[in-house]
Amino acid sequence: MSQATQQLGADPMALREQLFDFWTRKELEPLRAVAFKGFSDFQTPLEDLLCVLEGCPGRQKGKATTMGHSILMEFERWRRTHPKVTLQAVPEVSKLGLQRRALSLLTDAQPSFMDPLIDIYQLGNLDRSILRLHIIKLQAVNCYREAALLSMKLELQNEVDMEEMCVPLILQDKLPMAESFVRGHPRLEERMVTLLDSWCHPDFSIAQLRRQFPRLSLSKHQTDQIQPKMLSKQVFRLMEKFNIDPGLCPNSVYKRKSDSMRFLMYKRFVEKGMSEENWRDHVQSTVADDPELQIQLVELMVKYGGMVNAAQWSLHYGLPKDRLPFGVWDTQESLPASLREVSKGCNAESWDPSQAHRDRFYQLPITRDHVHFLETLEGLQCCRDTVLQPGCIVGVDMEWRAGFGAVSPQQRVALIQLAVPGQVFLLDLCAHGFSQHNITVTFIRSLFSATTVLKLGYGMAGDLKCLLATWAQFSEEPLKMEGVLDLLNVHQQMQRSTSSRGSGGPRGVLVGEGPAEKGLSLLVQQVLGKPLDKMEQLSNWERRPLRTSQLRYAAVDAYCLLDVYSALSRDPASFGLPQDLCSISSLQTEKSKEEKKRKEEKKKQARRRGAHQVSDPAPTPTLGPEKSPQLGEDSQSPLPPRMAPQQLRVVCDNMLQGLGRYLRCLGVDVVLLENTDDHRVAAQLAQEDGRVILTCGQPYQTLKSQVGEGRCIALDCSEKARDQAVRVLKHFNVQPTQSDIFSRCQVCNSDQYLKMPRENMTRLLKERGFLQQQQQAPVPPEGETWDDPPSPAPFLAPGAPRYSPHCRWAPLSDLDSSTLTFPRGAVLQLHTVPPGLLPRIPFFFICTGCGKIFWEGSHFSRVLSQFQEVLCITEDTEDTLSFSTQQDRPLTSDC
Repeated sequence: MSQATQQLGADPMALREQLFDFWTRKELEPLRAVAFKGFSDFQTPLEDLLCVLEGCPGRQKGKATTMGHSILMEFERWRRTHPKVTLQAVPEVSKLGLQRRALSLLTDAQPSFMDPLIDIYQLGNLDRSILRLHIIKLQAVNCYREAALLSMKLELQNEVDMEEMCVPLILQDKLPMAESFVRGHPRLEERMVTLLDSWCHPDFSIAQLRRQFPRLSLSKHQTDQIQPKMLSKQVFRLMEKFNIDPGLCPNSVYKRKSDSMRFLMYKRFVEKGMSEENWRDHVQSTVADDPELQIQLVELMVKYGGMVNAAQWSLHYGLPKDRLPFGVWDTQESLPASLREVSKGCNAESWDPSQAHRDRFYQLPITRDHVHFLETLEGLQCCRDTVLQPGCIVGVDMEWRAGFGAVSPQQRVALIQLAVPGQVFLLDLCAHGFSQHNITVTFIRSLFSATTVLKLGYGMAGDLKCLLATWAQFSEEPLKMEGVLDLLNVHQQMQRSTSSRGSGGPRGVLVGEGPAEKGLSLLVQQVLGKPLDKMEQLSNWERRPLRTSQLRYAAVDAYCLLDVYSALSRDPASFGLPQDLCSISSLQTEKSKEEKKRKEEKKKQARRRGAHQVSDPAPTPTLGPEKSPQLGEDSQSPLPPRMAPQQLRVVCDNMLQGLGRYLRCLGVDVVLLENTDDHRVAAQLAQEDGRVILTCGQPYQTLKSQVGEGRCIALDCSEKARDQAVRVLKHFNVQPTQSDIFSRCQVCNSDQYLKMPRENMTRLLKERGFLQQQQQAPVPPEGETWDDPPSPAPFLAPGAPRYSPHCRWAPLSDLDSSTLTFPRGAVLQLHTVPPGLLPRIPFFFICTGCGKIFWEGSHFSRVLSQFQEVLCITEDTEDTLSFSTQQDRPLTSDC
């Protein structure tokens, strides 16, 4: 073979054929040996290498690397032993030709060629006009990622059009690549951020981008990323990252303030979780002198606060009559002088709360004279002498101003509360001379590093983040944390515990009036019997003087930590806790590290196998915590009787909407809470309809006492929705069949369809003007398009098997021919059917609950693949036609 190799080595084409033979047989060692020998026999190695690469196959299915990339790597290894083989040794007349040929290999088919070819053929020294022309060619064939990478490696960012490069990347859900393209170039950074901000304008339409880039085919997921809600978040993130002036992004700033306004309305008038004074402060700060926000405030007041309040605020801002909602001006005119100003709330406050307040909420067990407000170094010294005593237990809490509508999310601590038995110290960090004094900073550093002082907190990660924003010294010299017990970890351990609950254990939490308890308030309720009053939580903590109610709230938030710790320490076993509560933090840290390591290992294994793997449940409350933290195949508990998907009826809270859609896709009866729904709605639906509640996080503790045993299930929010769905199906022993897939509408949960033949659909489209008599596949009107081209369904042979979902079928007579409505009021959405589908789709499936129209496509097979581990698959699955969810093609981007 040595002689044959030598003969073949001088011929690049013959060498390539031999290397390809080894590559296809996966004989890598012989390939390396032959390549190394062949390179040595080349008369012109750099030219002959290009001859070999130009005939190599590109991306191959199932191959992690290409043959060409392997040859390049071997050439690089060979070149290290032959340092004289460089481009400088090539005659000038041939050098440019080699560089052009090397440049032409940088395409989408050979993405791994870029770095080696740039290095070997010194492409960075090519004429810039030649490089720019190649970038344009890549863009012309939709290789935007390759064009961006090449531009960055050759430092061409300032020489190519930023919009032509970044807009397609963003539309294809590759915003990180666009960020990398502009990073380090202030002018480009500013232009990209202002471009994204312009897309947040109410008049912006994605149709404008489709006309600019007609070759791009966008999925529904990609277009969803171009909505103002998602874009504004990215704009604020990039503004902070690139240090962009907020004044250049007026649309995103307005949207954030507008969203904050709606949230404040919800907190005040729906949840009733904010006092009048706090609400008014935040509203005025958010609205400021923006006339559009002032108008929006009045419109929201009409909806939430009533006409009188709306009239008062319109008078407060002096809004013109022609901009006011209907009826506000007339209400203004009828208001007496005493009601023409916005209420300023009650100025006189008593330290002692009312009897109703004492009956309902946890109360501070010390009097007002034992709560010390400190703003001088003399007062701080007294505090220092008290809290730094060895063996002392200190409750630590911090308050900062909520950033409603704020451009910069960075929040600085305004008040630090330190509680010891019998006393509370409130450190005023708004007193600049006091807060920034070296003595104050040294005291805080000494407190957190003292090993003999036990510091109690709840969710201290947020507190520490704000501390770093308050004192830059802690970033330069990190704050040492010793002797700290975060009761959030203790609370999570209580939630995970499967120990029996005695009379001293956590009490049942009822769903009553007001917002559902969560966080520290929930812990206090479970341990001490009453929740905290959180009405002052979202106060303006930077305003001075603080109100009496604010001082009381601040003292309570710190002192309750002492009482909770004392109650837990007396009988930890009844709460499912170990004797040494301080061991929980260290155990939690170790478990988190192990869990992170385990997940990373699973991801690596999944990548190696080329298949998606289900991750282990996290050590937080997971599906079925009453039975076992390990479920499915890991669970030792006997499985319940097998049930059909239609028998499982669930309600998913608003944090699990993705899970709910997956379950609907498999035929499960699912009610989804809206983003604005309170968690109490889940309890009501479960009680009224006999549904199982699926939730995650803190609401689990609130809701599980409202339903029967095993009727409230907690899932791990860190898992993907698909993995959560598999876990739920395994837990309830639900085994869907292929006939269950898409047997329910993923939009409205209805299980009744009307099956309409193509002829009927064509007639309706013609009658309603959606299809011209002479035209079967019209071009969308100017400015209008559907989200992405529908997946073509194959032509059906006569007698071919057809998918038939396990659902209820409505007769054609249920559709009113004059109004195109169903008995429940749903209107047939004819405008969502692209006329180009008609020649290919024999039947359309119409949901009678919402009027959405579905048709056969490729999505069915993808669902089969995703859920094959829980599906009951029959032999004819491969022959079953798919039932597409490529419905609902809105003709305008803002539909």
